[in-house]
Amino acid sequence: MALFGRRRRDRPADEHVEPDFDDYDEAGADDDEFEPSQGDLESLSGPFDAEDVPDDGIARLNLGSILLPVPDGAQLQVEMAEPGVVKAVHVATPSGQMTVHAYAAPRSGGLWEEVCGELAEELKAGGAAVRSAAGEWGQELMASQGDLAVRFIGVDGPRWMLRAVVAGPQDQAAQAAHGLRTLVRGTVVVRGTQPWPVRDPLPIELPPEIAQHIAEQGG
Repeated sequence: MALFGRRRRDRPADEHVEPDFDDYDEAGADDDEFEPSQGDLESLSGPFDAEDVPDDGIARLNLGSILLPVPDGAQLQVEMAEPGVVKAVHVATPSGQMTVHAYAAPRSGGLWEEVCGELAEELKAGGAAVRSAAGEWGQELMASQGDLAVRFIGVDGPRWMLRAVVAGPQDQAAQAAHGLRTLVRGTVVVRGTQPWPVRDPLPIELPPEIAQHIAEQGG
């Protein structure tokens, strides 16, 4: 499981980062071990709320606000906002890099529809070709620019919104989308009871052994 640290400021749920392969090619540090997911992710119907975690025997990486099923053969890459503060945990696969974030959302739901429209406008303004399509959980957003293909999936849950994105080469776009949907199906969101402002990212916490590794690497 490759790890790397990269310092960036926190971003809200609706802020778009223009796709760039430089964001996905940072060199990894030494490998750590994590037991990959076991069981059939394809058959799951998530993402799940923490109160509805299925007894499916699937190993999930505990990242505090999300429990993430890491696919077999994937690498984990940790992005730091500043020392000791995790910005994101990326799942790197041969078809693309996947990132899953959970955000605070209103009880009424509907946050993904708002965010999706804002993302589409920002992507277009950045020169990307953008289109949307109906997906498993509602609207999915696809963008392409040069040789890079990006797909966003959003899911509205109870007081949370899950936003998942995969970026990779154009010729791997179909495989990347399939992998992202599979990852989302097995993810668990741990919202907690704290009154987070709407659209705030729920905090990511690393398991102690990974946090220690990052600290030793100066991240």
